[in-house]
Amino acid sequence: MLEGLSSGRLIGTFVKLPALESIDLCAATLDFCVVDHEHSQLSEADVLRLVRHGAALGFPCVVRIPEVDRGLVNRLLEAGAAGIQLSSVRRVAEVRALRDAALYAPDGTRSISLAHPAARYGATALRDYVAGVDRPLLVAQLETRETDDPLDEVCAAGVDVVFLGLTDLLVDCGLDDDAARERADAIAAAARDAGVTLGGFGNEERFRYAVVSSDVALLREGVAGVR
Repeated sequence: MLEGLSSGRLIGTFVKLPALESIDLCAATLDFCVVDHEHSQLSEADVLRLVRHGAALGFPCVVRIPEVDRGLVNRLLEAGAAGIQLSSVRRVAEVRALRDAALYAPDGTRSISLAHPAARYGATALRDYVAGVDRPLLVAQLETRETDDPLDEVCAAGVDVVFLGLTDLLVDCGLDDDAARERADAIAAAARDAGVTLGGFGNEERFRYAVVSSDVALLREGVAGVR
């Protein structure tokens, strides 16, 4: 995914349903999906199964989580997740915790095991695995009117993508469209100054990591269209 972002614009959607068919359909048309482990009824087992299916297809599945749980992050990456998207980031420490949980030393403190698919369940030698492992995409979702730490420091703390959570941002701005737009522009500027890719929910041209819908919304629209 990192190569795709450096060379162009990626389009994806949220996956909120446990059906493997959601991954199949996304893989046929889109660049990636974000399996939603925050705003969905998916269990961890559901998420891991969807991620494994995506990995088997060679289709990148990022997973959105509400907070950093080191064990969960490790299990998701070992199952084949292409990246982790952390919601509601307000502090530099949250970005650093995500990096530590997702990256092996010396860049992070992720615990290593070879008993998982990417290491062929131990058939790959440790040195070969470490040398060849793909670096996961790290996404910080910013969606509040204020951050606890300065915005420029949060954006420069070490993620690959700053993601505009526009719906939560609008609510946090008291449903004031002008205030939400001003804040979104400030986040976009801070990401640009930090040299970080800008993403967001929607198909705005400035989003190089664009999550345009969800499988639930697309199904709802399809069902509504038959009447």
